[in-house]
Amino acid sequence: MLSISDLCFERYFERVFEPVSFDLSAGSLLLVTGSNGCGKTTLLRLLAGLLEASEGEIHSREHPLYAGHNPAIKDDLSVEENIRFWMKFMGTRETNTGTELCQQVIEEIGLTPVALQEGRTLSAGQRKRCSLARLLFCDEALWLLDEPYSNLDREGIVMLDRILKTHLDAGGACIMTTHGSLRPEGFELQECHLISGREKYSGTAA
Repeated sequence: MLSISDLCFERYFERVFEPVSFDLSAGSLLLVTGSNGCGKTTLLRLLAGLLEASEGEIHSREHPLYAGHNPAIKDDLSVEENIRFWMKFMGTRETNTGTELCQQVIEEIGLTPVALQEGRTLSAGQRKRCSLARLLFCDEALWLLDEPYSNLDREGIVMLDRILKTHLDAGGACIMTTHGSLRPEGFELQECHLISGREKYSGTAA
């Protein structure tokens, strides 16, 4: 599904992270780890096509879904309106089925009690749930998730694990970054530990 070889990115003539290579097949989960500032987000943005690599190659058969660590919701829209926006943007038809799907998604992400509240009134965890809602109606087989567990409570983490498992069981694949101890539980996964160019240069890399 995805293969990268000796991939790296330079900023101000300095490598953000040391060259990375890996292969990702259908049904696989890859966890990207590393210290703060080592380039985890940069790597995902390269794979999403938002940045151009300085060196290396990316071979992919899929157009990925990229979900950044900042919730992509509009403060002036309600939870329901935000989800309807994403459904329309991602090509979900505005039919009775679409209306039913929207309600099902809101229930699945646990935001039914606040469905009519504006984004600006939501807690950080609720905003994150609203942002992750698009995973339930996207068609992309490859997901790029940047710190998807951040700001989620225990129930939210279980919810995300359930969505992720369904996706992988259906033949999808996922690359996610994580910070600290927030990791998917009960999954077989690959791990890619990034070493920043600064660490390598200073000789402090583990």
